[in-house]
Amino acid sequence: MKKATEYFMQGYSCSESIVKAAIEKGLVNENILPLASPFSGGLSSGCLCGAVAGMQLVFGSMFGRDDKDRNGMIARKLAKKSIEMFKEKNKYTCCKALTAGYDMASSERKQHCVKMVETCAEIIEELIKQPVA
Repeated sequence: MKKATEYFMQGYSCSESIVKAAIEKGLVNENILPLASPFSGGLSSGCLCGAVAGMQLVFGSMFGRDDKDRNGMIARKLAKKSIEMFKEKNKYTCCKALTAGYDMASSERKQHCVKMVETCAEIIEELIKQPVA
């Protein structure tokens, strides 16, 4: 998942970077990359951080309901735990709050957002290694 920040700096959005790194690591199918596009920039409105949204797409793809034998509870538990972990480091999950004071088109904002992408990639790696109670 370390590649997530590289993808972000290469021009992928925050949400796409998380998903693309998960694809490369073999965690999710490459078909979900286009699903990540609308989540960048806080759903293009400043709401939920795109990196956080990308993280949730990964958990949903890996552990979500599949109508065979999974009921989606693992994905929901991972969603809850990952949001708690993200807030411990960043206080907010809202893109507007996380980027307050930055011009959205500035290189300073991009450098700031690299931290959000890195945090989400680290959370994914940590949570998929341990069972969620």
